[in-house]
Amino acid sequence: MSELTEEQTKPAELAGLLKNAQEMLNEEKWTRAALSNYSTTQFKELDVLLKEAWDNKVYDELKNLCDEHLVHTKNSIIALYLSGMIALSRQLIDDAVLVNLVTILVDNHKWGVVRYLCERILDNGESKFALRTLAECYKNENEEDAVYGIWERLVKADYEEADIAKSLAEHYEKLGNTEAAVDYYKKALHRYINKQLFTNIREIWAKIIEYCPEEIDFFFHVEKRIAKNISGEKAVLLLEDLYGSCKKRNEIDTAIVILKTILQYDERDSLARREITECFRLKYRDHSQLEEYIRISNLTQNWRNVRDAIADFEKHIAFDKGNFVFHRSWGVGRIASMRGDEIVIDFAKKRSHPMSLKMAVNALQTLSKNHIWVLKATQKKEKLHDRIKTEYAWALKTVIKSFGNYCDIKHIKAELVPSVLSPGEWTGWSVKAREILKSDPTFGVSPDNIDLFTVRDRPISIEEKLYNEFKAQKNFFDRIAIVRAYESQKDTELDSEYFTEMFEYFSAYLRSYSQVNEQIIASFLLIKELALKYPRLGQDLALDFAEIFTHIEDVPLLFNNLKDAKLREEFLLQIKMYVKDWPDIYLRLFPHALFPSIINSLEKEGHDDKIVALIRSCFENYRDAREASVWFYKNGKSQWFDKAGISQEKRIITLIYILDLSYRDIDLHRETTENRKVNKQVYVLLFKDGILETCIKNADHDTLLRIYTLIEDVKNLDPSDKLWLRSLIQERDPEFKFSGAAEKRTSRGLMVTSSMYEEKQKQLAHIQDVEVPANSKEIEFALSLGDLRENAEYKAAKEKQEILNSSVARLKGEIERAQIFDPATVNTERVSFGTRVVLRNESDGREEEYTILGPWESDPEHRIISYLSPFGSAMLTKKAGERFDFIFDLSKKDEKMSYTIIKISELDTGGRSSGDPRFS
Repeated sequence: MSELTEEQTKPAELAGLLKNAQEMLNEEKWTRAALSNYSTTQFKELDVLLKEAWDNKVYDELKNLCDEHLVHTKNSIIALYLSGMIALSRQLIDDAVLVNLVTILVDNHKWGVVRYLCERILDNGESKFALRTLAECYKNENEEDAVYGIWERLVKADYEEADIAKSLAEHYEKLGNTEAAVDYYKKALHRYINKQLFTNIREIWAKIIEYCPEEIDFFFHVEKRIAKNISGEKAVLLLEDLYGSCKKRNEIDTAIVILKTILQYDERDSLARREITECFRLKYRDHSQLEEYIRISNLTQNWRNVRDAIADFEKHIAFDKGNFVFHRSWGVGRIASMRGDEIVIDFAKKRSHPMSLKMAVNALQTLSKNHIWVLKATQKKEKLHDRIKTEYAWALKTVIKSFGNYCDIKHIKAELVPSVLSPGEWTGWSVKAREILKSDPTFGVSPDNIDLFTVRDRPISIEEKLYNEFKAQKNFFDRIAIVRAYESQKDTELDSEYFTEMFEYFSAYLRSYSQVNEQIIASFLLIKELALKYPRLGQDLALDFAEIFTHIEDVPLLFNNLKDAKLREEFLLQIKMYVKDWPDIYLRLFPHALFPSIINSLEKEGHDDKIVALIRSCFENYRDAREASVWFYKNGKSQWFDKAGISQEKRIITLIYILDLSYRDIDLHRETTENRKVNKQVYVLLFKDGILETCIKNADHDTLLRIYTLIEDVKNLDPSDKLWLRSLIQERDPEFKFSGAAEKRTSRGLMVTSSMYEEKQKQLAHIQDVEVPANSKEIEFALSLGDLRENAEYKAAKEKQEILNSSVARLKGEIERAQIFDPATVNTERVSFGTRVVLRNESDGREEEYTILGPWESDPEHRIISYLSPFGSAMLTKKAGERFDFIFDLSKKDEKMSYTIIKISELDTGGRSSGDPRFS
């Protein structure tokens, strides 16, 4: 008897493995094995069975066997373990089976087995239930150090766990590890805020003030969360505690900011009003007018609105001897003296100018001594230029702080160019400046506008910087990029309050929805992406792509709205993995999303017939599938086109149609960006990659005629390209007739000779490359002279700029309309562009000779006239022997002249009349 092959023995082995599992389940049921019989040894034997099932690829069969057994025997230890571990290895969210098993063992105090099971569960990723249970095991075994280690993992896995975070903080506090203690106190604080437990919050708030009172940004961030989640009154209580700490440390500026925030919550808070008055007295104790300004502003009078009083006081207190001010007409000045209600100011062009205090407060803007305007007015330009050009961070801080500590790049440029830096210097300087604004921890962004930069008194961590950018960013997909940047940072904590809040922003989209849009899909895909690295993320969310997909109304529209390439690729992968009719969905998607992976997947799975149908559909409906048609032309396989019945000629003709359509839509401003893109692709294929040339060299007469006619009708195609095509056709077929080409072309554009076309291009290039840059320098120089109202140089330069711009626009328009004359197309049967005409003047019998060219070549003195001129138009298309009348305006009296065409001949020397002085 011959031996069985490996393929023949394998089914028998699998059947034996499942039979063995069934016998184990039956034995457990029949013998009613007591829990006392189970030890870690039995579970290790079950792990061996699991490994064999994995190796032999019968996981699903084994799980089904166990699930069927649990229907009748719900507390089967073996079935619960095997089914639960298989589900866990598949990353299924529902862990109820293992929870049930562990709970049974805990209730029976089988701590050794419980510990083993929890460790096995954690081998597959963090589990809040397993960590809590394992911590209980260590407690029962008096392994205190191990408990704290598990607690640390639990705090990272469970974003809601606050009490354990607080216990860890207290533990590290006792050990003298202040940094770790503060870190866990902060985690506990944010989690208690979510639970709205104010007593716990205030207790931890006091601890953080004790250990790191300088972290003002952190305290204000928490204050805002308290006001939002609990109440403004509770936020004020915490701010009062913080204020007391600042005042003890004599941090008056910070104390004032805190008191202002308190008064925003309750402007009638009399204690805060008294305290801020005292703080102002401490801050400005050396000011000569301090008490007078307190009196004038009614800061101490409760009847006046406290915010108005503070604003009034701060406006007045900025006026003191030696301080700088700005007037919109006189520029920067310095307060020379103050006598009672009168201020004397030294402006650059108006020295010792007196003003009343009231007028000064209304008419002047106070400036700090480090304000950029003050520096530009008081320092030598060369010195300031050199410092700004080399000290990027100092320059950025100076400009930003000069304007309320919020400034965007556009404003920074306006302050530095051209008064300090030239436009050329700005280009390189701004690149470095942007890098510093992004990486330097002393710079941040406005919480309301990510384009506005701010300077921080204290450096912040990169995590907090990214979090602040996340809050300021309004674009959904830019927020995704920030989360990725945060996650990619080394040593970032994904259980921090910053990441928790960012993660919650996306997970909130998945908690409730009726219709699925791009934000919901993007949130799902992002969380899946993060969960692959950190399995604990998203454990509480039902992440079922197939179910979510059923709620999408327009798949192509949603796909186009996914403004992230990585998410698009993942979306396609999820469709293939979880949606049954994925090939049909791919076909619908491709014209809207030219992802090679779509075609590669269809081909790999044997769906060539669907690809052929898609190609046929794209080329038949090329108007709506332009980009897809071009993509297939470049990347499609020849056998696909053969099966679709699309010849090479038809493909090229389709490209010409697309070229013409895209030109037309660009003129009509329809989807200009997309049409410019496809237009460029088609132009390169036809004229640069040699497709037309190859086609022409191998074409028959009918094909030549079709190609030529279609190309001639592409209105905006460069005339030189049309000329190239005609010469190529003539080379291929010398007998080819370009019938009526010249007459047709004169009606559509501006006919020109090739030499004049080149001349006009040179004129345009000279203006753009030489005269315009020279004029820009003239304007820059004129601006540096100051006062534009009486600046003759500036006015002259601007007038010249208008003339140059007008010339550029005119030349561009003419060049775009121009169609280069091809001497090979001259038809001497009729008067047309490029012909020399002999006329007989019937009134006196004299013969006159004229050359018919265009307006660019027109020179009436030498009898070269434009075909667009009245006289040229009158004789155009006339044959030899024909007579025509023309009316001239002579001495304000109309006179009709009669002419007869005597002779029509072709011009010599490429369209130039022989003997003409212009062409000699």
